[in-house]
Amino acid sequence: MHRRFGLATLVVWAALFASAAHAALFDDDEARKQITQLRNQADSRQKSIEERLSAIDAKLGQIDATGQNRTVDLAQLIESLKQDMAKLRGQIEVLSNQSETLERRQKDLYVDLDNRLRKMEQTQTQLQDKMSQGERSAAAEKQAYETALNQFKLGNYQLAITSFQNFMTNFSSSEMLPSAQYWIGNAYYAMRDYKSAIAAQQKVVRLWPENSKAPDALLNIASSQAEIGQSSAARETLRMLVKKYPSSSAAEQAKQRLARK
Repeated sequence: MHRRFGLATLVVWAALFASAAHAALFDDDEARKQITQLRNQADSRQKSIEERLSAIDAKLGQIDATGQNRTVDLAQLIESLKQDMAKLRGQIEVLSNQSETLERRQKDLYVDLDNRLRKMEQTQTQLQDKMSQGERSAAAEKQAYETALNQFKLGNYQLAITSFQNFMTNFSSSEMLPSAQYWIGNAYYAMRDYKSAIAAQQKVVRLWPENSKAPDALLNIASSQAEIGQSSAARETLRMLVKKYPSSSAAEQAKQRLARK
């Protein structure tokens, strides 16, 4: 479950980064289009200037000693040419600034993406480490529980009690704590230590009343009470079991016992 969540989270981050990069590159594409248009305009004006220069050369060849009107036309042409040259220099300056701005934006974009990718890789590595640690811990938890249960099955009740107690200390957040405590009570019962069995099973009922082991613990309490001659207390425990956990298999056994007494 954690692994899926971790991978799903990483996929969402990668998609967000890709979206940001696409938006930035799209803006750069628009900037490139504007620069291309500006270049085309500059090229067009340069061509126009060259054509006018050719016209000036032609007019110079036509001017004679009495060509005053032609001289006036030439002066106007030169003035117009100066204006076009000024506009061309302005366009070139704008083009140069936009090119520099675009280069800076691209550089900043790639640096930012690189930093984000590095952070994402670090996060992924940390998440994988945590998942590996969690898997190792889960395996150790399962092995410790099964080892203690096997001791009970082999009849090594005292060793089973010690093993389950160590399990509860070492894996204090385990979901199997109610089961471990229940088997401790069962081990005491098997050793004929009925008072300790009652105390151990009462802990199950008190700390984990909603757990599936709670009705079984009450049944074991009733059995222990009966063994030490507390018949009334045993019957009361069985009634409590039936009332509190009516749909449990332990409640069915409790009903049968109550019917016999």
